[in-house]
Amino acid sequence: MIAVVQRVKEAYCSVDGKIVSRIGNGLLILIGVEKSDTIENVDRLAEKCVYLRCFGDNKGKMSLSLMDVGGECMVISQVTLLAGTSKGRRPDFSRASSPSSASEFYHKFIDAIKGYDISVKKGVFGAHMQIGLINDGPVTLILEG
Repeated sequence: MIAVVQRVKEAYCSVDGKIVSRIGNGLLILIGVEKSDTIENVDRLAEKCVYLRCFGDNKGKMSLSLMDVGGECMVISQVTLLAGTSKGRRPDFSRASSPSSASEFYHKFIDAIKGYDISVKKGVFGAHMQIGLINDGPVTLILEG
C-alpha cells in the first residue's frame, strides 16, 4: 500500500461538477492498493498517517501530528500511484490490486483512520474525480504500509 500525504489548509473532491466532500486543515491522502497488501498494511499505513509529525509547532518545526492539531482527513483512492513507468510510454498497472479488493482495502483504511477519532471525508471509489487543494508548505510525503 502506498500513500501520498499532503498537508493542506483545505481540500475538496468533486464528481460530475458537484462537490462530494470537503475538509479544512488536515491531510489529503491519496492511496494505492497493491495485489500483495494485507490488513496489516492497512492498519500500519493508517497509524503512520495519523501520527505522522508533519504539522508545525510554535517554533515552526514539524513536530505535531494530525492527532495533535485536531485536523481532518480526506482519503482518495488513486490506482495511478502504482503505475509502472520503467518500460515504454504507457503506464503498467500489473502491481495494482483488483478493483473489488482495492475498494475493500480503501474502505478498511478509512475505517482504520476513523478508529483514531479523526474526521474522515472520502472520494467516490472508481469515479472520475477532480481534487482541489491548498497545499500548506508545501508539504507532500510518500508513505508505504
